[in-house]
Amino acid sequence: MAEVERIPGDPWEDEMGFSRAVAAGDRVSVSGAIPFVRGVLQGEGDPYEQARTAFGNALAALGEFGLGPASVVRTRMYIAHARDVEAAGRAHKELFDTARPAGTLVVVSGFVDSRILVEVEVEAYRGAP
Repeated sequence: MAEVERIPGDPWEDEMGFSRAVAAGDRVSVSGAIPFVRGVLQGEGDPYEQARTAFGNALAALGEFGLGPASVVRTRMYIAHARDVEAAGRAHKELFDTARPAGTLVVVSGFVDSRILVEVEVEAYRGAP
């Protein structure tokens, strides 16, 4: 079995038993990232700003492994309202238009904090191209 590296970053990690990011071999997976910075919600009511912040948090976790947007091979966006597809998609395109990872966008019934409109996950590859 491959050695697993873990990066902490969320106060719920210990409570729920997960890691912000995990690397196993050449793959790095980042857990659901939400639009909070130092405990403060960013972009309240603005799905574009929330998506940018959530992806920024996810990319910061990848940065701990020396990776950036070009290493991302899969993204998942979870949004609370179908009306926010364009806003979340625009934020995604700005960050990943060059990399063009496989992507999924799902409308969900809600999040742990009702002010959250967007949560994201990313997976990256850190091997040779």
